Amino acid sequence: MAVCVRLQRHGNTHRPFYHIVATDSRKKLGGQVLERLGHYDPAGEPSKIVVDESRLAFWYEKGAELSNTVAKIAKIQKIKLERAKTTPARAKKAK
Repeated sequence: MAVCVRLQRHGNTHRPFYHIVATDSRKKLGGQVLERLGHYDPAGEPSKIVVDESRLAFWYEKGAELSNTVAKIAKIQKIKLERAKTTPARAKKAK
């Protein structure tokens, strides 16, 4: 399953509100989600961003792709994201 972390739009016309969700990339934008990771309210002054950093790092470590906007949000929030460390197949056989 290809997991991506993206925004899911809610709210009314001219009053957007977004949930930050981990979902299967093949699902519709408003479809079923695996987990809600936070929310983003751009209408307030200043914008309100709430993210569960540990869960976002968990999904990123497992190989989830971040949308461009979620990547920018993570950078603004100074969330440190790293991929899981893996050893090459050749190194495993040598042991």
